[in-house]
Amino acid sequence: MLVGLVCAHAGPGRRADGPVVGTHQHIARIAAELAGRGHDVRVYERRDDPDAPAFLDQDGYRLELVPVGPPSPTPTARLVPHVAEFGQWLTDRWAGDWRPDVAHGHYWVGGLAAAHAARGTDVPVVQTFHSLGIEQLRHLGREYAGPGERIPLERALTRAVDMAVAQCNDEVDELTRMGLQRASVALVPTGVDTEQFHPDGEAAPRDQRPRILTVGGLTPSSGHDDLVRALRLVGDAELVIAGGPPAERLDGHAEARRLRELAERAGVAEQVHLVGDVPHDQMATWYRSADVVACTPHYASAGRVSLEAMACGVPVVGYARGGIADAVVDEVTGKLVPPGEVRALGMALRRLLADHAGRFAYGHAAVDRVRCSYTWERTAGALERLYERVVGRRKPVEA
Repeated sequence: MLVGLVCAHAGPGRRADGPVVGTHQHIARIAAELAGRGHDVRVYERRDDPDAPAFLDQDGYRLELVPVGPPSPTPTARLVPHVAEFGQWLTDRWAGDWRPDVAHGHYWVGGLAAAHAARGTDVPVVQTFHSLGIEQLRHLGREYAGPGERIPLERALTRAVDMAVAQCNDEVDELTRMGLQRASVALVPTGVDTEQFHPDGEAAPRDQRPRILTVGGLTPSSGHDDLVRALRLVGDAELVIAGGPPAERLDGHAEARRLRELAERAGVAEQVHLVGDVPHDQMATWYRSADVVACTPHYASAGRVSLEAMACGVPVVGYARGGIADAVVDEVTGKLVPPGEVRALGMALRRLLADHAGRFAYGHAAVDRVRCSYTWERTAGALERLYERVVGRRKPVEA
């Protein structure tokens, strides 16, 4: 099968041998897995560096860099006027000797470009949003910073695609509320690299106190402040916050200062440690160093952090929302608490840190759950079957 994966954003500092993170990491891994299954896969990203090559062959698939939009890093809101140009470039490209059997749009801007190209080529379109503006707005409120046109354009996109892929059950419900029929929404969770994230290996240095680790960007929506407040109920434990800018720039970061001031007022400043940005290829050592990983974001569609921690054999205490609610089985692989209930969060952490046998059992169950249900091989297999179904619907019935 010929598969085109469309992400209108430029890759972050992309090199032929360089790392990719976030949505780009997800797309790159899917492309490699599908290529390994024998499919001819091409990934389309915007080229923001005029000196970058037109394409790169890597991990069995081809990455094509599309020369549209400004030749420099550009915020999402400023890419919208270039969607039609991106779609036309794809239309012209697919008019040659390589045309995909199915196009898979990623994020809303990539989906709009894929849908625009599909109008001129009749290629069926599958869409993964990765996050939904209407859902972010509901959970983040004033912290939501998406462009104003995003929500209506996402709603229009649901009417233009053949199938939408949701990464958690909350997203399934949201897409149906947006007007999609349930039969047009497929639940395909993200995968975890179990060769990178596993219980055996080095762990980051630590002292004798129990360690709670939380991972995420340093923004108010990450929910780190709830953990700082909950720490008063936990007792003598350290809270390590990984994410944000590099460690040497934390002193000048507004959210880092806010969290430290909050810790001072709560009387837990000595227990809270911000370590700044940690390269993704080093995250497994940090997960293994923790007794518990806490996941308290205001919005989480994929629940990637909870899955990576579970793959490393660490129980998770998290808010029961989004991908976290799907990944964590309450009282089996960790503990789920109602979102925003700081007291319940603190008590869950306290009890689990005091229960060595319980953490051991949860950790083993967590590893089994990830290896059975959240591998990249399983994710790619589900997408492969979905593509076949979508392509089969478009084929004319033979007499």
